[in-house]
Amino acid sequence: MDALPEVSVVIPTRFRPELVTRAVRSALTQTVGNLEVIVVVDGPDEATSDALALITDPRLRVLVLPSSGGAPNARNVGVREARAPWTALLDDDDEWLPHKLAVQLDAARDAGVAMPVVASRLINRTPRADSVLPRRLPAPGEPVSEYLTVRRGLFYGDGFIQTSTIMAPTALLRREPFTVGLRRMQELDWVLRAVSHDEVDLVIAAEALVVFHQDEDRPRITLSSPWEGQLEWLHRSRHLLTPRAYAALLMSVISSMAAPTRSARTFGMLLRDARRNGRPGPIDYLTFLQIWLIPPKLRHNLRDLVLGRRREQRGSVAAPVSAERRVPALRERSGELAHDGARR
Repeated sequence: MDALPEVSVVIPTRFRPELVTRAVRSALTQTVGNLEVIVVVDGPDEATSDALALITDPRLRVLVLPSSGGAPNARNVGVREARAPWTALLDDDDEWLPHKLAVQLDAARDAGVAMPVVASRLINRTPRADSVLPRRLPAPGEPVSEYLTVRRGLFYGDGFIQTSTIMAPTALLRREPFTVGLRRMQELDWVLRAVSHDEVDLVIAAEALVVFHQDEDRPRITLSSPWEGQLEWLHRSRHLLTPRAYAALLMSVISSMAAPTRSARTFGMLLRDARRNGRPGPIDYLTFLQIWLIPPKLRHNLRDLVLGRRREQRGSVAAPVSAERRVPALRERSGELAHDGARR
């Protein structure tokens, strides 16, 4: 690998050798061949190191950290090691369709800004059903934070961005690293800060290019994250959100973490915060109430029924769409998944 690659792929992992090898192979089989894949093993993990050693492609580099610092830290380490002008992020339990990077590089060239952040639609795969997210693309002039957080119905997915869809300039990822210690909404935090720069735009490729595996039966650290810490993060980040987006995020994602407490005091405190510091809409109030009043499993079943989701044959779930839509970068606006079950 003497020539510099066009894209560096960064994959953080730990204790999931079968999953990470699937992710690595999906990166190495991209139609864009001029790339490098950097797997950052988040602490000593012999099984993962042994599994990756079986992949003999010289474009693969494996870095084993001396101790675990979490996925955001591992991503930052990988970005610092990246040699390409573009870095694409991939979580170890997801996979890419073969033309993912080719579509994103084309979108980046057409973006018309110095530092486009290029994301895409994805195939949201759960044990119950497949669906394509986001369900819609941004409307002209729509604030990024509102597109990615404000619901038009009771269920998440109107606007959406996830780590494995993101390709961005390596220089931007170094300027705005991922926040170490943040256990949930890591993409949201990063996108909010990244697009606050004048020269940065968010570009959404309309085609589903990523398979986002949500094994709802597999325990996830992020689903048990203390809601108080995420609320503190939201308060610190309020200047990056419109009032409408602030209320939507508080009454959906933060509330979904707090609702299991069944605390009337917490219910009232979050509602007052949303009204005082944000601008809730009717859908936000309905979302807030259904999160607090309806058990999560029943909510998921109702969502599938209302949205008409059907279990698809694997490999035929997403019809290709080639258009790209650009979202204006706004100094104090942007965001990510407004989601009552976000996993990372």
